[in-house]
Amino acid sequence: MGKSYTIALVAHDNCKSDLVEWVAFNKEVLKKHSLVCTGTTGKLVETEINKGVDKNSRKYIRVERLKSGPLGGDQQLGAMISEGNIDMMFFFWDPMSQQPHDVDVKALLRITVLYNIPTACNRATADYLIASSLFEDDTYKPKVYDYQDYITRKI
Repeated sequence: MGKSYTIALVAHDNCKSDLVEWVAFNKEVLKKHSLVCTGTTGKLVETEINKGVDKNSRKYIRVERLKSGPLGGDQQLGAMISEGNIDMMFFFWDPMSQQPHDVDVKALLRITVLYNIPTACNRATADYLIASSLFEDDTYKPKVYDYQDYITRKI
């Protein structure tokens, strides 16, 4: 099967339908992985990925749902990344609308860069990431940066 990942799926309100459409297109690939979503996105993703599957079936995919982004979901996700519990993130964010939690969004994106988490912020990049030969490669290990010097610096 290849490697199993824990994948974060996030979308701002104006991008939710695009993410759900993308999930529908990539459903068979995504079913092989653990999915974590913020707020309403989680419900939409779980509904889409399980279309035609009975909730009581063993084939039903449960999506871990965090709080809504503005209510702390972005921060929950950032904590999961910093603890090593997220392997990649697909975040369809809306560049045309001001968000009440812009600082949280920026912090979340900063954390993905800091911890070298593959992150797609638009559909084209998401398509490239999920279609990459590295996506199913059991041997690929992303570089883990050592921040020990920063942690132990003298202030």
